[in-house]
Amino acid sequence: MRNPKADEVISDVLTDREIYELCVQTNFWTWSAQAKVEPIAVHNAKGVYFWDIYGKRYLDFNSMVMCVNIGHEDERVIRTMVKQLYELPFAGPRMATKPRALLGKALKSILPEQLDHFLYTLGGSDANENAIKLARSHTGKFKILARYRSYHGATYGAIALTGDPRRLTWEPSVMMGVVHFLDPYRYRSTFHQHNPDISEADFARDYVKHLEEIIMYEGPETIAAILIETVTGTNGIIIPPDGYMQGVRELCDRHKIVMICDEVMSGFGRTGEWFAFDHWGVVPDIVTMAKGLTSGYAPLGAIAMRKEIAQAFNEKVYQGGLTYNGHAVSLTAAFSVINVMKEDKLVDQAREKGKLLAKLLQEMYEKHPCVGDVRSIGLFGVLELVKNRETKEPMSPFNVNNPIMLKLRQYCLDEGLYLVIHWHKILIIPPLIITEEQLQDGFRIIDKALEITDAQVEV
Repeated sequence: MRNPKADEVISDVLTDREIYELCVQTNFWTWSAQAKVEPIAVHNAKGVYFWDIYGKRYLDFNSMVMCVNIGHEDERVIRTMVKQLYELPFAGPRMATKPRALLGKALKSILPEQLDHFLYTLGGSDANENAIKLARSHTGKFKILARYRSYHGATYGAIALTGDPRRLTWEPSVMMGVVHFLDPYRYRSTFHQHNPDISEADFARDYVKHLEEIIMYEGPETIAAILIETVTGTNGIIIPPDGYMQGVRELCDRHKIVMICDEVMSGFGRTGEWFAFDHWGVVPDIVTMAKGLTSGYAPLGAIAMRKEIAQAFNEKVYQGGLTYNGHAVSLTAAFSVINVMKEDKLVDQAREKGKLLAKLLQEMYEKHPCVGDVRSIGLFGVLELVKNRETKEPMSPFNVNNPIMLKLRQYCLDEGLYLVIHWHKILIIPPLIITEEQLQDGFRIIDKALEITDAQVEV
């Protein structure tokens, strides 16, 4: 039956209440039980702040979804996007366009010279899925090794690559061929719980040896790729010790395995380098990226690959692609974001402001007994909360946001601080443009909020 309103022009004038009510009535919310969603009705944003429809201001300590690295509503990026809309709003994925040419040139300027071919996707999940297709086809092998505390996306291939419990709901129907191994997670090291003072070199060596053992059990002749978040993101900002990335690179070289670094969250200045792998002087075979690539101004993912991987498809057809791959407006946004980051020296800023972040995190550790550990690299930080520092019992069970953590989050929201609580961890991932004063403002609220969880500590 034809909808009687099908020809009716819909007014874009809404009251504040209508914005909220229509969203609640019509939207199906991701990662949520639908009856329990209470969204923030966002009206506008600028810099490191956003405002709701009632005029309340929030300091954004999560770069919205870990992506707005250059800050909200930078007019330089918006202008280039608007200009592109007037010149060429869309061209098919097999068309050569100015935005495609310019972004390729820009990416080559910030990546190692060995990574010089780029496949554009819609976001991080399909970037990782395409990376797997490339590795499997290039090597003729099938298995993929990934880590247990990783998150690589929510599509069926990417969720299989993900190690954490978010994949369990959809098993066993996810992509086959993935084998998981342990992260070099010093605070909760399986291998070193009775030897916490082990040197960084020995710690790195043991986890590389662990990976090597997995490779030998599975058979290197069966393994197409090792996929890792260079710095583990939502599962705890797990920073690899010096020697670990170098060890993974050597194993991949020795066994002819493709090394894939997922830089969806850690790329584009977040760690104080353009890409996190730059800290350890290694060059992956494939790098996946999204989020900070456009700073969230438009959806886009990308895969950077070595020339020999791209050339493997000179005569063989690459069976993959989607309608909006390489969308002109998204490519333009990414090109402009890279220029803004260079003009404003945001990578340097992240490195420098990261020193203050590390100091503020350490102060929280020293002051609050609920803080079991703190970690950061650049403007990528975490507070890991526990009920007991000696036993390291998490403040909230694995894969659960319990009432006490939700109460802590609500306190922060009430005080105008937006951040993400991931089970028993508080993630600190602000825009790279944040000032020292704004960082300190946010931590003053966190300082008070932690009194809520201090009360739960077992003496």
